[in-house]
Amino acid sequence: MQDVMTLSRDLITDDVGLVNNWLSRLESRLHTGDSDDLSDLFTDDSHWRDLLAFTWNITPHVDVAAIVSGLSKAQPNIRAHAFVFDSTRTPPRRVKRAGVQSIEAIFKFETLLGRGHGVLRLPVDKPDRAWVLMTSLDELKGYEEPINERRPSGEAYSRAFGGMNWADRRAREEAFEDREPAVLIIGAGQAGLSLAARLRLQGVDTLVVEKLPRVGDVWRTRYHSLALHNRVPLNHLPYMPFPPSWPSYLPKDMLGNWLETYAWAMECNVWTGTQFEGASYDEDAEHWTARVRREDGSERTLRPRHLVFANGIVGAPKPARAPGLEDYKGEILHTHDYREGSAWKGKSVLVLGAGTSGHDIAQDLHAHGANVKLIQRGSITVVSVDAASINHSLYYNEGLPLEDCDLIAASSTYPLLVRGYQLAVKRMLQIDQDLIEGLKARGMKLDMGEDNTGHQMKLRRRFGGYYLNCGCSELIINGEIGLIQYDDIERFVEDGALMKDGRIEKADLLVTATGYQNQHEVLRELLGETIAGKVGPIWGLAKDGELSNMFRPTPQPGLWFVGGGFAHARIYSHYVALQIKAREAGLIS
Repeated sequence: MQDVMTLSRDLITDDVGLVNNWLSRLESRLHTGDSDDLSDLFTDDSHWRDLLAFTWNITPHVDVAAIVSGLSKAQPNIRAHAFVFDSTRTPPRRVKRAGVQSIEAIFKFETLLGRGHGVLRLPVDKPDRAWVLMTSLDELKGYEEPINERRPSGEAYSRAFGGMNWADRRAREEAFEDREPAVLIIGAGQAGLSLAARLRLQGVDTLVVEKLPRVGDVWRTRYHSLALHNRVPLNHLPYMPFPPSWPSYLPKDMLGNWLETYAWAMECNVWTGTQFEGASYDEDAEHWTARVRREDGSERTLRPRHLVFANGIVGAPKPARAPGLEDYKGEILHTHDYREGSAWKGKSVLVLGAGTSGHDIAQDLHAHGANVKLIQRGSITVVSVDAASINHSLYYNEGLPLEDCDLIAASSTYPLLVRGYQLAVKRMLQIDQDLIEGLKARGMKLDMGEDNTGHQMKLRRRFGGYYLNCGCSELIINGEIGLIQYDDIERFVEDGALMKDGRIEKADLLVTATGYQNQHEVLRELLGETIAGKVGPIWGLAKDGELSNMFRPTPQPGLWFVGGGFAHARIYSHYVALQIKAREAGLIS
């Protein structure tokens, strides 16, 4: 559990002094370039995560030697300076993060080419040395976003009597009849649109292609009862937060309609009903040759310099494989194709797979009067949504501005994430003690991850293997939804599942919650084996603990991946947009 201490005005003033003193020493020693002097600034167990400001990449550094080496190597070219506590942001706070009582502060600084903010944590018992440092690039000098006081006047169309108005200009811009996009984004979900909005404000010509008929259909077309399992403060999109009257847990159709509104309001160029067919990269010309098929069946070849996959972390639904499944005569539906359960009232249904979708669909079927049994194939993590908020919305429940929460949330290296999640799991187990004992009594196989890091690290490592309880667990505990272990099934037969004890679990419908192909398989199909082999895994853990090939340059020039939840989209679209803009402006290669 994380703790935040309420400080007096005098103590805040003292802590500002400690923070500014440390930042001044950092700047002085960066200027002199003395590695020994830099070493004295950090604790033995120190961590620095850089988000573009020094390394033009998302780069973690763990231990003093790695930090000093990284700073010393980058500083001659980056020329970081003007480090100071930012008095316009959240005042310094005394917090307990990953078990360490620290002074946590947000500071600002500049580099040769940009301006940034960072997070500093000084241990309370040793405030002359830093335990955690995070540096983040906010903007590129000369390429600041035209927002707020820099917003455009609109005179180009608002005073152009007899000429094109705003709608005319938008239609012409979106058609791309006279030019090629610099960036082609595949997928108009939250990740693709967040990046498109940011790139537009960076002046980078961007086109988004979406295979579904409308923006937002990626949410609208999913099962009827779907809603987010984490609360609204975590899920705002950049520039346009959700209305303050919206519910804590957002339903899918509100999300779908909001994405459509967002694309219009942020002037994103989107071609709906457009299928991305594949692409090849021209190494000499440094651009892609990409093929897309429009809704009317016509094809268009595009030559963007950057290709961004924002089509989710997963690909096509994985068909179920089980002994005898070909003999089953009832209806089989993958969760991807399931909508709602009214047609199955009074019928018997088996749901194969006990992850989030399996639980949600079992609960929906039960609500429609079906006789449902959930088939568990392997051990899972189950956490109540209230307990999960310890991890999901930790910083976002502390009353801070969203931009400060995002900085703090992005400050941890992988080892710190592990420690923090392990501490949170201990608290979650206390909160959910009755829930867990009830599920175990029903025979459910449960775990808290390979190293007791819970569902959050499962999400990071494998994008699955957990369920955030929204009521299905109580239905299982009460016996209203049955639970079957897959290991107890001999094989599927014509009318259901033949159990090893000889009885048959009858089923009119089998819902397969068997997941999706991974993004690497999608990449292989669309870009070929050579590029897929060069890039390697997508999502999961890279050697440095960051997400593999996500939000940062891949081994294939001009190829990027974005995805994950709304918070991932909001936070990391900023860094992908800045990386692309820096390349387009010739600031980096």
